[in-house]
Amino acid sequence: MRATPYRTLSTLALAVLRLLRERPMHPYEAHQLIRDRSIDHVIKVRPGSLYHAVERLHRLGLVEPVETGREGRRPERTVYAITEDGRDDYLANLRDLIRYPEDEYPVFAAALQMLCTLDPDEAVRLLQQRCTALEVGLAAHEQVIASLAKSGHPRTATLQVEFCQASRRAELAWVRQLIEEIRSGELTWADEGKESPS
Repeated sequence: MRATPYRTLSTLALAVLRLLRERPMHPYEAHQLIRDRSIDHVIKVRPGSLYHAVERLHRLGLVEPVETGREGRRPERTVYAITEDGRDDYLANLRDLIRYPEDEYPVFAAALQMLCTLDPDEAVRLLQQRCTALEVGLAAHEQVIASLAKSGHPRTATLQVEFCQASRRAELAWVRQLIEEIRSGELTWADEGKESPS
């Protein structure tokens, strides 16, 4: 057992370790599984970011290369496996993510802080557009859940999408209420940071 404490890892790094707990694989296969299992609905995966995450995990000693191969004219691919330290860090990070709420600083909350700098009618119009987008997202993610279930994935594979759905439903209800409060005048519309006339 090592004496050093575990390292705090990104959610993408944790997703990679989670997949490598199943079996050794190369980053391209991990990327495909992230897409197939809709993990990319809750973890942002940019081009190259997964490879960067694997390189960092390797430098930390949490994954190790187990074989390198080439198929036809394709570039050489390295298959990685999780190490014991990787298993320990994965579980420690996962337990903390589940146990402790984290301040996430959502961009919509930042936009709401500045909402009063808009004309109330424009604010209502934009919030109505957000409601429409949320409704579309809810419908699309219901299809994702149905597709995963139809493909034989257990419900535990859709929990992240279900959580996003619950968050979207709560946000939709809250935004609709906010629209009503703006329309009725219940919400006092004052821009505290407005420049005073000179």
